[in-house]
Amino acid sequence: MTNSEIQPVKARFGIIGNSPALNHAIEVAVQVAPTDMTVLITGESGSGKESFSKIIHNLSARKHGQFIAVNCGAIPEGTIDSELFGHEKGSFTGAIEARKGYFEVTDGGTIFLDEIAELPLGTQARLLRVLENGEFIRVGSSKVQKTNVRVVAATNVNLIQAVERNRFREDLYYRLNTVPIFVPPLRERGLDIELLFRKFTTDFAEKYRIKPISLTSDAQDLLLKQRFPGNIRQLKNLAEQISILEVDERIIDAQRLGGYLQLNNGRNNSSLIRKDFDEQNSDNFSERELLYKILFDMRKDVTELKKMFLKVLQNDGNISDDILKGNETMFQNMESELSKGNGYNSEIQHNLSLPSTDYNGGYHNNNSDNELKIITLESNIETKENVIDVTHTAEEVSLSLEKQEKDMIIKALKKNRNKRKYAAQDLGISERTLYRKIKQYDIEED
Repeated sequence: MTNSEIQPVKARFGIIGNSPALNHAIEVAVQVAPTDMTVLITGESGSGKESFSKIIHNLSARKHGQFIAVNCGAIPEGTIDSELFGHEKGSFTGAIEARKGYFEVTDGGTIFLDEIAELPLGTQARLLRVLENGEFIRVGSSKVQKTNVRVVAATNVNLIQAVERNRFREDLYYRLNTVPIFVPPLRERGLDIELLFRKFTTDFAEKYRIKPISLTSDAQDLLLKQRFPGNIRQLKNLAEQISILEVDERIIDAQRLGGYLQLNNGRNNSSLIRKDFDEQNSDNFSERELLYKILFDMRKDVTELKKMFLKVLQNDGNISDDILKGNETMFQNMESELSKGNGYNSEIQHNLSLPSTDYNGGYHNNNSDNELKIITLESNIETKENVIDVTHTAEEVSLSLEKQEKDMIIKALKKNRNKRKYAAQDLGISERTLYRKIKQYDIEED
């Protein structure tokens, strides 16, 4: 069909727009209307699917018959069969009289089943029988009745995925999808957004007897960039809102329009916030994993220190060769980490489950929970063969988590030749978190 042939259809059914996808959908609807073929209309919620069902009915031989639009998602599961196929008196509690269903009432006409994916599986089986044989049975009856109804269905759900999840009958899907019509979302219709907005504001101006509003060029550009998840329905609400609230100023610029768009696009904003929150939460989780690794390494070092000090205490404060054996690295690390000034002043303030001592041969416990809060070395401890010469009074042991974290990152980078991807994998964190930590600790990458 040419554009000139489609325009009268648009004018008759109030369809605004000239996008190729919209014109194609109208063309298919016009061509299939004279037949009795079942039609499945797909598209996002608010995109105008019901308008196409009216095109199909009014351009068909059934145009003088009844047309009924049924929202399948709005009818409770317990009463959907009664609504569609009718019921007999006394068939269930509250059935005080017999009732005709929609398929019986619209005999010779068209029934539009919106949100078809919301039908229960049992009702889907009944519908399949109507489509195949034109037969149905009222609830509470055993009598088979005939109907001549054309079914036009619509959904915003991917029915193929619903079939794969056993939420929609496969045989019903293929029976409904004889002729598919896809209604494009508003964001894919280009300049149609501006045309629709202008049409809505003009209609509301006539309805409320006010001057119609207009958009500046920058406001028009901003409007065309919006995604409009609610499609035409959302755009119409926006137009009505601005038309009523902007009493004094009827020319809307981009800044003023942006305020309304922010309110109307609350769902988009919340999804973006949620996305950022998830990413941040993921980073925090990765950092916790890294801290857990550091804590486990510290626990191992503390355990070795406990064993070493126990041996020192049991040896009257002297560090013998058997104590030094295998602990040279530990002492060297302590020397590099804890060395400040001329000696080592050690004050371990971690809850090590060790008894305290005055290093004069006597042991005592100053904590009722058997936990040592402070160990202070006051004696002179000399090592053999000058391996370590410790003459100390008191210095706090620094087991900084940040330093440990920085050291682990440096080691991982060196191991993987500064390839952040593999270093992050070794550390168990994301590459993004690793990059942020490198900046935080000012780590130089060779």
